[in-house]
Amino acid sequence: MTLLPEFTFAFQPIVDVDLGETISQEALVRGPNGESAYSVLSSVCQSELYAFDEELRMAALRLACELGADGEVRVNLNLMPRALEISSGALASTLETAAAIGIPPSAITIEITESEIIGNLPRFVAVANEYRSTGVRYAIDDFGAGYAGLNLLAEFQPDAIKLDRELVRGIEKHGPRQAIVRGLERTCEDLGIEVIAEGVETEEEFWWFRSEGIDLFQGYLLARPGFQQFPKVAFPT
Repeated sequence: MTLLPEFTFAFQPIVDVDLGETISQEALVRGPNGESAYSVLSSVCQSELYAFDEELRMAALRLACELGADGEVRVNLNLMPRALEISSGALASTLETAAAIGIPPSAITIEITESEIIGNLPRFVAVANEYRSTGVRYAIDDFGAGYAGLNLLAEFQPDAIKLDRELVRGIEKHGPRQAIVRGLERTCEDLGIEVIAEGVETEEEFWWFRSEGIDLFQGYLLARPGFQQFPKVAFPT
């Protein structure tokens, strides 16, 4: 095994503004001095990538526990979708770590990125659903950035989608994106899927989504990622 890079995490909250509460903390990999996720992941060779991906989830849970995560607030962990295609045990170490530190599976949300290629969708769905039976939740990140989104909704049916930042940015003055988001809202409501507005940076964006009935938000307007900490949330008034 080659030498893997040093890493730690920043955490960014996902909030329910209707309740005025943080419902989850997303773990974002960083270098030891705050270097970007790209700088960390790009230094890992392809053959070690999935093992490193697994190690990241275990380490993120341990740090979240040190920071006070106790199962009341979920922890969002990222997963490379192909990991579930390659190994049916890809999440076993994640759940074993969670059990050892007292975080229940129901407090874990696994995020997959829509734009990443899932070569064998039926296998991915079958393996993911095995873990879903333990209480683990799933979210599709950057929804609207790739080409598999609607098929994923139909075949996989995640617990939540996080709207891609390009859909969110300046939406209050962009009619076509508004129409797309309204359509996604109706579809997700019918399927029982939560919609999270991610990457919200301005009050204009925030209030447009609120006017459409969206309660779940993540973005700089509410809280920037906190390096090795759970940051405070500033709720718009």
